Amino acid sequence: MKRMSKCYELVIYTASLSKYADPVLDFLDKEKYCAYWLFREHCTFFNGIFVKDLSRLDRDLENSIIIDNSPTSYFFHTECALPITSWYDDPNDDELTWLIPILESLSRVDDVRNYIKLFVFEDKVHFAKAA
Repeated sequence: MKRMSKCYELVIYTASLSKYADPVLDFLDKEKYCAYWLFREHCTFFNGIFVKDLSRLDRDLENSIIIDNSPTSYFFHTECALPITSWYDDPNDDELTWLIPILESLSRVDDVRNYIKLFVFEDKVHFAKAA
């Protein structure tokens, strides 16, 4: 988070209730690199699911990226999404670190949506195409 906070305004956006997510986020973001923590009440309830609607953040979508394990979470903004596999208590999981070079490159483009579509499809980041 420290490294990415130099390139981006970081926001943690979860569909969890704040009373459950707050203790986890206190642990994950001890240094307060994230500008905001957003919870279920900040999501849009649509067709029985909670969608993280980036348009509600009042930020330019050409500079917005959502990293999420659930395609339904970014249903409204697939063009801004970097899918990631779910994490299940694996201490060796380092998938987020694989995104660092991609995120650093995207921080220097005019519109991330024009580039994300080149290497993200089938709800998967195709790392070889991102190079």
